[in-house]
Amino acid sequence: MRHRLLAAAVLSALALPASAADAPDKGSALHCGNLFDSRAGKLVGAHTLVVRDGKIAEVLAGRVEAPANATAIDLSGHTCMAGWTDLHVHLDGESNPQSYSEGFRLDDVDFAFRSVGYAEKTLLAGFTSVRDLGGTVTLHLRDAINQGLIKGPRIWAAGTAIATTGGHADPTNGYNTQLSHLLGPPGPTEGVVNSIDDARRAVRQRYKDGSDVIKITATGGVLSYAKSGDAPQFTVEEVKAIVDTAKDYGYRVAAHAHGEEGMYRAVAGGVTSIEHGTYMSERVMKLMKEKGTWYVPTITAGRFVADKAKIDGYFPDVVRPKAARIGAQIQDTAGRAYRNGVKIAFGTDMGVGPHGQNAKEFVYMVEAGMPAAYALQAATIRAAEVLGVDDQGVVEAGKRADIIAMPGDPLADIGNTMKVDFVMKDGVVYREPAR
Repeated sequence: MRHRLLAAAVLSALALPASAADAPDKGSALHCGNLFDSRAGKLVGAHTLVVRDGKIAEVLAGRVEAPANATAIDLSGHTCMAGWTDLHVHLDGESNPQSYSEGFRLDDVDFAFRSVGYAEKTLLAGFTSVRDLGGTVTLHLRDAINQGLIKGPRIWAAGTAIATTGGHADPTNGYNTQLSHLLGPPGPTEGVVNSIDDARRAVRQRYKDGSDVIKITATGGVLSYAKSGDAPQFTVEEVKAIVDTAKDYGYRVAAHAHGEEGMYRAVAGGVTSIEHGTYMSERVMKLMKEKGTWYVPTITAGRFVADKAKIDGYFPDVVRPKAARIGAQIQDTAGRAYRNGVKIAFGTDMGVGPHGQNAKEFVYMVEAGMPAAYALQAATIRAAEVLGVDDQGVVEAGKRADIIAMPGDPLADIGNTMKVDFVMKDGVVYREPAR
């Protein structure tokens, strides 16, 4: 607890200098060479976007003269669209060969300092919102960003994920017997449950902690210090207890899942989304379509861990075969899910891979067989649906002024998503093209 308070103090100390957000808002007019309509999934030509008080005030066809005193921003060679949302990140860390020892050597304050840079990289890459699915300091990071103390995306934070004993999010995995006996078995407060009552208590603890969303680890995981990456780790009744309790607090539930049986139980239990979904079967896809469950593939993470598994010493021996076997399959699963009509939204699991490179997921989604427009919708309007919000994900009057732009046409070349050079969040410009 002391470390968490210190982490909060660190984030609060990193105050931003005075910016446009502190001055009277005279508004701005963005002259876009093209505009992606995420609701229709198509480009609709040149538009002028008038922004005031953090909201989109007008969306005008063509190049229209800026209102008096408004700041004109020339994006005539660019495609504009709603800011992107990455539904699966971990802003408090980034994979490296020392990751498994850092939890013993570093304090939450160290992770807090790192998270500041990761958050800014993510925002500047065009991701104005993220869903952070498990981290030690991201609840405080969220608050610091909301207070205007540091730069970063809008965060929906899960805080501590919910697991079973030995499950993917059990914080004591890999501890030796002496240390395990010293600390004692973790319980619902630490996010480890073994009964329906435990499941309810864990959700209520997340409410007490200030979480925005609930994450469960419905199966084993790739990077956890445990042998199985796909074994089921909750009963259907436990999942239902989590989902029902989450609804009491207005929460949605995201389920990490690689294995088929655990995935099926999570969908049957009513989760909002399946994350990763490596061994998704026809049976699971059918149930997901029946229940309206979303799929967040995180192809980027799969590609990253499969690549790093080839390097001696990057992962512990217990992790390396899982990374090689499971990581390589996610992209193929995503393609099959798309062809089968499963609803897909955008997520990367960044923190596994390098923050700021989130847009690689667009490229991998298109490689998997999804149209470029579908991939862009997955990170805009579809992501907003997963979050349960209606004030972002589209460029329309009255919505949040989360607007990004990139040179070229991302529908013709999805690689252009890696070239974002204009970022506006809540009407504040954080990045502009070089003049």
